[in-house]
Amino acid sequence: MADEYEKGPQKRKSGIPKQYNWDSIASKSGGKLEAHYVELLRELGKQPGMLGQIFTKAQNKIQDPAKLDRLVKMIAKESWVGMDADIKGDMYEGLLEKNAQDTKSGAGQYFTPRDLIKAIVTCVRPEPKKTIADPACGTGGFFLSAYDFITDEYKLDKEETRFLKEETFH
Repeated sequence: MADEYEKGPQKRKSGIPKQYNWDSIASKSGGKLEAHYVELLRELGKQPGMLGQIFTKAQNKIQDPAKLDRLVKMIAKESWVGMDADIKGDMYEGLLEKNAQDTKSGAGQYFTPRDLIKAIVTCVRPEPKKTIADPACGTGGFFLSAYDFITDEYKLDKEETRFLKEETFH
């Protein structure tokens, strides 16, 4: 997504060094891709701020260069920015669940089904200019559903829109 934001009309800077951006991955294959990916994970883990936190202790779990190459090609085919947030959330939850099963740890992860989240949010009926807290937010399912509810149910003015984006979710 960072690549799409940098190249799209937003021209948003990701903070990812050029030598480790998406093009640097997508332009390689086989053993060179695997070696670059391992280096990328290590070096991005050394970056300051959130980028470094995200990649701290990241590891390449895909030991077969052909599988890594195939995965990169599959990822490159998608338009991630335009994809619905629920789809991305479901994909992420699926990956977490699969990882928990693979490591037999469970990692203390529990996922509330999307339909149940939507029902709870509909009952709570969040309103504009109110704060919403979810201390166990996980993948943000309640936040996404509350955001959708507020934007669907209310015609927000400029100040309410700003508040929703900057101050609502904790």
